[in-house]
Amino acid sequence: MSEGLTVRIADSVAALDKAAWDACAGPDNPFVCHDFLAILEGSGSVGPGTGWSPAPITVHDGSGAMVAAAPAYLKSHSQGEYVFDHGWADAWERAGGRYYPKLQVAAPFSPVPGPRLLLREVSAGPALIAGLQAVTDQNGLSSAHATFITPDQRDLFREAGWLIRQGSQFHWSNDGYATFEDFLAVLSSRHRKDMRKERAKAQAGLEIVHLTGSDLTEAHWDAFWSFYQDTGSRKWGRPYLTRSFYSLLGERMADKVLLVFALRDGQPIAGALNLIGGDTLYGRYWGCSEDVPFLHFELCYYQAIDAAIARGLSRVEAGAQGEHKLSRGYRPVPTFSAHYIPNASFRRAVADFVEQEADALESERDWLDDRTPFRKGGETP
Repeated sequence: MSEGLTVRIADSVAALDKAAWDACAGPDNPFVCHDFLAILEGSGSVGPGTGWSPAPITVHDGSGAMVAAAPAYLKSHSQGEYVFDHGWADAWERAGGRYYPKLQVAAPFSPVPGPRLLLREVSAGPALIAGLQAVTDQNGLSSAHATFITPDQRDLFREAGWLIRQGSQFHWSNDGYATFEDFLAVLSSRHRKDMRKERAKAQAGLEIVHLTGSDLTEAHWDAFWSFYQDTGSRKWGRPYLTRSFYSLLGERMADKVLLVFALRDGQPIAGALNLIGGDTLYGRYWGCSEDVPFLHFELCYYQAIDAAIARGLSRVEAGAQGEHKLSRGYRPVPTFSAHYIPNASFRRAVADFVEQEADALESERDWLDDRTPFRKGGETP
């Protein structure tokens, strides 16, 4: 532990000082700000009965000021994480161990790369990691996991001896486009025509609206909740977020919300929820009450590109997985997670696995990079 620094663990983010937490989190990533994490707690989306028990860990200097924090949770399952370790859990328990609870450092239900070590003072990073390890060791937990970490924090975890695991997502990059047509101009002719056809079919007979800030009402959230429930029940068995989460999001973070609706005769039939970061638009949830060809691509991918260009944002991150994003201009990028496993033999087995997995993912990304819709050298516009 660094001299003069102390590590503390709390029962909730909401109980911690908002200004102090946000001074560590910074303004760019909405998924680690005090409001978002406290909304998850206040809405019952995390907490008793969910398998996500808040255990935020903070570091304080000699004056008591918070200089670092981590959004940490004791997990009794591996759901809602998007970095899958079910096989690790099964192997550990077949060997007679107890995998759960484990310590998870994450933005719950959000496969969004961002800081997991929230550092007002960068020098406090090692102390915060040491605190995570101490909580794991002193409570006899099987492991600690920090998911969707940034590349610079990957190095901090690696230096502390954590295993680094790779994943892949598909992100859209704004290469200085002023309009969607500018983006289309860098695609091959075939893909350009395909996108125009998809957008025309998706929008036929519909009105597309973008809602943010004071435009958002409880009626909008009622409509989106019905879409979210339908998608959540089909994908996960039960939705992770409660209805009150959306009301609190609209109440406390409306200016960070972009809700895209498709209306037929003035009534919403589909919607996509995005959060607005410092330089990134984050696509999160989508749902519909009417099956319209290509509408999912229109609301989640093309409208997100439109919005990012209009706002001067650098990227669109449209969530986990989905190779169908590739042909819509979203390129494969690596993601990273860090894993602390105290048991030496179990750590060796996991280390072998993540090394082989990384080799396979890197080869796959190379293969996918050759199949993007962007014009290759020598192709005519």
